[in-house]
Amino acid sequence: MITKSSGFSLVELLVVVAIVGILSSISVVAYNGYVSGTKKSSAKNMMQQISLGQSDYLSSYGEYYFTNEGGSSCEPDQSGGQGASSTAINTNLFSGGQIITAETSWDMCIEEGAGGFVIKATNGTDQLTLDQNGTWGESY
Repeated sequence: MITKSSGFSLVELLVVVAIVGILSSISVVAYNGYVSGTKKSSAKNMMQQISLGQSDYLSSYGEYYFTNEGGSSCEPDQSGGQGASSTAINTNLFSGGQIITAETSWDMCIEEGAGGFVIKATNGTDQLTLDQNGTWGESY
């Protein structure tokens, strides 16, 4: 007896759907890691620009700019790049230019450090620091 079958069986279709589901879940996790890493690199670039802005500020005013009034420690606002300290840095170091942007979700502040300044950045879970000597610090 010869039977002619056209199409796929239900089991074959379920296997294909399961494989596609597994591959898509792996790719979503990889993509989220890629986006997170990109935003972190962007935050580091912004911090280096702030460091250069500090050099200009020092040559113009004879002192570094700090976001906290007393010069003691600061904590970045956690407002997704829209915090008061981030806005103050954009205003005072970059004449209102948008160096710290909301797209990266990192907020920053500048505190007085040993003989200079320390730039702190946070996205709510990770924290980066950069001092006037170019030394990086990271915590998770």
